[in-house]
Amino acid sequence: MRRIPFLALAMAAVISACSTTGATTTTTSGSTTTSGPATTTVAPTTTTEVAGFPVAIETANGPVVISAQPGSIISLSATATEMLFAIGAGDQVVAVDEFSDFPAEAPTTDLSGFTPNVEAIASYAPDLVIVSFDPEGLVASLASLDIPVIQHGAAVTIEDTYTQIEQLGSATGHVAEATGLVAEMGTTLDELVATLPSSAQGLTYYHELDDTLFSVTSTTFIGQLYSLLGLVNIADGSDPDGFGYPQLSAEVIIDADPDFIFLADTVCCGQSQATVAARPGWQTLQAVVGAGVIELDDAVASRWGPRIVDLLEIVAAAVAGVPVG
Repeated sequence: MRRIPFLALAMAAVISACSTTGATTTTTSGSTTTSGPATTTVAPTTTTEVAGFPVAIETANGPVVISAQPGSIISLSATATEMLFAIGAGDQVVAVDEFSDFPAEAPTTDLSGFTPNVEAIASYAPDLVIVSFDPEGLVASLASLDIPVIQHGAAVTIEDTYTQIEQLGSATGHVAEATGLVAEMGTTLDELVATLPSSAQGLTYYHELDDTLFSVTSTTFIGQLYSLLGLVNIADGSDPDGFGYPQLSAEVIIDADPDFIFLADTVCCGQSQATVAARPGWQTLQAVVGAGVIELDDAVASRWGPRIVDLLEIVAAAVAGVPVG
């Protein structure tokens, strides 16, 4: 089983967060212009929509012009891959990176978004490339080959996820589908929050990234999702530097005795309810005794695309189904 060192992903998320600034996104369609505050994850972004194409996207890397609806897209981001297929652009995708394992029909290759090979990417003759990172000057190298690149870093807020979906909709000619997906996601998340019992408020949790007890705080994207449901993060007091991804000790977790333990390391590290219960001193924790150890799919719990709804449904069901006290 391949395993990305999660700290590399965590650091990338922090870099994205540090790059986030207040921005104004302006969309023009015909003669109507609207503007307002928006949040981006890589840089302030301005998108201009004309009737059809070309579509011009102004980013920190300079203007990106997509002259016609792309028919040969490469995604080097597992999250972007999920977004593209969710908005109906899957037929336009010719290759995705090695970690893009969802949906099943995604054309997975050995292309890498972490150690990219420009020649290998160019061999597909793409007319659009989507990336999460810019390692080794990848964006500039592709631009020199006249290949448009959209860089979407790790989302910092749910609004960032919505923005990325809508931008991909504009870039691929699936504006209506992207708008509909965002609306559907927002409605479902609102319904999940509204249907939770009041007794769920204030329950505590520990989110496990790997079997060395790295976790997340409420300041991270995943932490904010839990906060929507009123859960309290036991890792918040263990991150004095504000990194967002502290490594906890077993003693800290045992002392906190969380109501829930969410395992985002079932695939990478083989963790389960059984392995948690077998850890020294963990067998008497409330989460273990009260069936509050919840096994998550690593990919669903680490990406910021459409399946955040699936993640929140799992968490909400767990919270609603476990007795308090």
